Amino acid sequence: MMRMEMLAVLASFCMVSTITPGPNNMMLLSSGATFGLRRTAPHILGIAGGCALMVLVLGWSVAGLAARVPVLFSVLHVVSTAYLLWLAWRIATSAGPHETTSRGRPFSLFDAAAFQWVNPKAWAMVLGAVASFARPDHLATDVPVIALVLGLIGLPCITLWAGSGSMLRGLLADRRTLRAFNIGMAALLVASIAPGVWQAVA
Repeated sequence: MMRMEMLAVLASFCMVSTITPGPNNMMLLSSGATFGLRRTAPHILGIAGGCALMVLVLGWSVAGLAARVPVLFSVLHVVSTAYLLWLAWRIATSAGPHETTSRGRPFSLFDAAAFQWVNPKAWAMVLGAVASFARPDHLATDVPVIALVLGLIGLPCITLWAGSGSMLRGLLADRRTLRAFNIGMAALLVASIAPGVWQAVA
């Protein structure tokens, strides 16, 4: 079992990783403002659960394979960047909860959990947690602990972003104001992936 001091450091790592801006939090801020906190709840739970599941899968299997086959990371980077750009467009063109089209609904729990697999920040966070806190000879016990801590710490941190967006709903009642806000959130989402793109082409 992990020592208490190691658990404290892990909790700090998870808090900083999940509360700082990134694709998940930009999307939650926009979703909270557009659909409200209650309708965004499945999105929140999907992120927390999806990241915890990634820790289990990567910690026990995929991390070693990806380390031996670096091209997998390149493929992931291309796919995730394209998908994130599509999501930015979806956010920018969302007019609010009165829409009846598919792009006018919030992410479901499954949507949000699946999205973590093409989210560069989620990969970096999960691989960083596993590499830093899972002892090679204690993977069977350390990996589930990391998954649990990440889920428990991350849940309130990301909820703050959705809640902040929900608090802005009254200010964004006008459709044009909401559209401008969502365009701004889409721009921030694109900006959040720009460093990774720049590093890949540099």
